[in-house]
Amino acid sequence: MDPLFTPLSFSRGPAMKNRFMLAPMTNKQSNLDGTVSDQEISWLLRRARGGFAHIVTCASTVQPCGRGFPGEIGVYDDMHLPGLRKLASALAGAGSVASVQLNHAGIRADSTGRVGPSADAETGARALTVEEIEAVIDSFADAAARAEAAGFHGVQIHGAHGYLIAQFLSRTINRRTDQYGGSLENRSRLLFRVVNAIRRRCGKDFQLGIRISPERYGQDFFDVRETVQRLLDEALIDYLDMSLWNIFKEPDDERAHGKSIMAHFLELDRGPVRVGVAGRIVDPETARACLDAGADYVALGKVAILHGDYPNRVSGDPAFKPRWLPVTPEYLRGQAVGESFIKYLASYMRNFVEGVHPRAGGSGVKSAWTDEQLGLVPVSSK
Repeated sequence: MDPLFTPLSFSRGPAMKNRFMLAPMTNKQSNLDGTVSDQEISWLLRRARGGFAHIVTCASTVQPCGRGFPGEIGVYDDMHLPGLRKLASALAGAGSVASVQLNHAGIRADSTGRVGPSADAETGARALTVEEIEAVIDSFADAAARAEAAGFHGVQIHGAHGYLIAQFLSRTINRRTDQYGGSLENRSRLLFRVVNAIRRRCGKDFQLGIRISPERYGQDFFDVRETVQRLLDEALIDYLDMSLWNIFKEPDDERAHGKSIMAHFLELDRGPVRVGVAGRIVDPETARACLDAGADYVALGKVAILHGDYPNRVSGDPAFKPRWLPVTPEYLRGQAVGESFIKYLASYMRNFVEGVHPRAGGSGVKSAWTDEQLGLVPVSSK
């Protein structure tokens, strides 16, 4: 049997019917008040019906001041519940595990009241007080409980791409001198307190994952590796989603050269926690190679935009050759990609939408879609 189509069980929550997860992707498709739009449901439902075993929403904000972009899903108020219920019911009805990705954008927020671990002159963010950090932790737990009440199978904590949790992990962005700054134990305190708070608030079978990216935004590669091992050892999460930008890439940090980033993390002792990878996985052969290397599942992004039924296509043709970029707006509309998402892809991704070339550069608060092209790359050294 094709390993891509073997089921995958978890310590908590439902199993995946195959090894394909839809990666969470910024898309600006929901309403400005954070309520889920019909377009967002259409986009995700198309992927659920197309065979993706686990659907993770775009980053969804736990506080109004933590919104990363207009049109982001909100999970910070009960007014969001009707739309969340409709989305969860649609995805579960199509046979997919359904999760909300919980996020606070911190200094990368689309807000005039940006906050972060420390003051940041480039973005105008101010430092959170300890009391406000406590409120952030409570907001993640409240949002997870709200997602559970709406019928989702689980949530995924966004600890990647330089957003608030990753900002606290960073040695350069986080310059605090209290219990949330300095040592790795202190810088990772927010992350572990969020994990524990969600576990306390939600049911014993509620699934909890976390997305981590191991480089950039001042993160030290070995700090991230140590933090990941602790997450695996404590086993309060059910899966770890590694956002690698490129699964074949070696770390930027010269001390870690000699093998890929993926290999560095797949060699860790994971216990009962499942580990998945994302980053330039396009063809089925590459997806199978990830499983052969030790990954439990693959999370697909760009190719899932282009083929909403990617898993079903691979099931019917194990050697399926997906189409690639650029594509026309008409093609994207045929894949249930909404107008806001098409505009976003055209604005931030080179050569994604045919005939559109985004302007180079940009503001200090960049989209996660630009991380590979315009993002901050350096890592600090010990």
